[in-house]
Amino acid sequence: MDLASGAGTSDPNSGEGPSATGSAPAAEGSSPLPLSRYESQKRRDWHTFLQYLKNHKPPLTLSRCSGAHVIEFLKYLDQFGKTKVHISGCPYFGHPNPPAPCACPLKQAWGSLDALIGRLRAAYEENGGRPESNPFGARAVRIYLREVREGQAKARGIPYEKKKRKRHTVTATTSVVAASAAPENVPAKVIQGGDAGGSGEGSGSGVAQTTTTTTV
Repeated sequence: MDLASGAGTSDPNSGEGPSATGSAPAAEGSSPLPLSRYESQKRRDWHTFLQYLKNHKPPLTLSRCSGAHVIEFLKYLDQFGKTKVHISGCPYFGHPNPPAPCACPLKQAWGSLDALIGRLRAAYEENGGRPESNPFGARAVRIYLREVREGQAKARGIPYEKKKRKRHTVTATTSVVAASAAPENVPAKVIQGGDAGGSGEGSGSGVAQTTTTTTV
């Protein structure tokens, strides 16, 4: 999710980015590898959040940031959202494909907020934060995201379902070869003529297959 430009940006070389610290100079004649899309987005999100703390009234430091401040940040981002979320009094409430426009507000989609929190949680620890004090992993933030997910699912008529784990079925086939020896005290002529559809050799051999199905 691209965060709003209104939150402000920081200089990528200011030392606040996830990979700005501890970087060694590139070897002569070689160029540094470009950041992946995820890493680039994580760095932009991190700079935006730091700028939000700086512009907060009163200004906040990262060490004083709590889960409540993270929720304030998520609500602040709603003004830049592009997802229509119908209010309860709207005739299209719960309608996944409204036939006409309405005046309901645009907000950040739950999926975008959930992915954003995941990136910021990782960036916080990459920048020296302790996992036990990570505000992006606070219980209040998890509850808020769950409420947003459930509220948007009802308002938009689009349920958010967890992906079901695929069940793998393994089938094993075991072949058992019967003994070809003739039973004792049985004349050879009886064995040879006993099977009208046989080969006439009276071998009496056969193969039995046993199939075992195991579900993992």
